[in-house]
Amino acid sequence: MTTPTLCPACGARNDCALADPRTVDQACWCYSVTIDPVVLQALPDELRNKACLCPRCARVDQQLRGAEPT
Repeated sequence: MTTPTLCPACGARNDCALADPRTVDQACWCYSVTIDPVVLQALPDELRNKACLCPRCARVDQQLRGAEPT
């Protein structure tokens, strides 16, 4: 069984704003990045489209760091 707040690839918190009732009305971190389709295709079928990946597994850490204000 997949938990919406946990990354299906590693089990860490995925920080998905939409999966958290307290932040469901806010834009999620994933809206500001581009996730390579190859990363999503690498997930086993049973894990796809069940919960969001965490930034590390989505391989977007660098993009998120570049989007942070200085």
